[in-house]
Parts: sequence; C-alpha cells; structure tokens
Amino acid sequence: MKAYIIKPESQTIETIDVSNKDDIVRLIGFDTIIADGIGEGDNLYFDEECFLRGSSGRFQIDTLVPVSGIGVIAGSSDEKLADVEISIDALRSRIKFL
Repeated sequence: MKAYIIKPESQTIETIDVSNKDDIVRLIGFDTIIADGIGEGDNLYFDEECFLRGSSGRFQIDTLVPVSGIGVIAGSSDEKLADVEISIDALRSRIKFL
C-alpha cells in the first residue's frame, strides 16, 4: 500500500510501500506505535514514547502535538491499512519541521 515516511532529521517526506503494520514498526524503529487521524481517512503513525527516548528531529502536522522521530502516514479502511489518500504536496503544506 502507498504510504509516506516523514524524516524530520533530513526534513524530507518520501513515498513508500507498506504491506502491514509490522512494516510501519520496522520503519519507525520501535514497537510502541500509536496513530492519530489527520483527516481523509489517513493516520499518522509514530512512536508513542518518542519524547522519552529523546529521538532527534521533530515535526508537527496542523495543530497536532509535535512528534519526535520518524512518522509514517497511511490510509485506513475498516481497521485495515489502505493507500494514503492525501497527496504528498497537500501533506507538505500541512507539515512544519521544528
């Protein structure tokens, strides 16, 4: 499924392919993953303990609480992963690197 990975250290957003939530865990690097909805059926997945770990690089989408470390945006449908709905350009306009 089409998803995006946000890398705040390099301030980049890239299109990636994920098969399941295990792929997201591997990409983020921790198994304490939570998700916040960002609209259009898309979710931001990130490490719930990112600030406790002192992960480097931060970003914020709209008015959500800032995230430290890598984030992954993926769509969801009936509790399952799906292709991301938001365009990469629209996502870029909503992200602020801190």
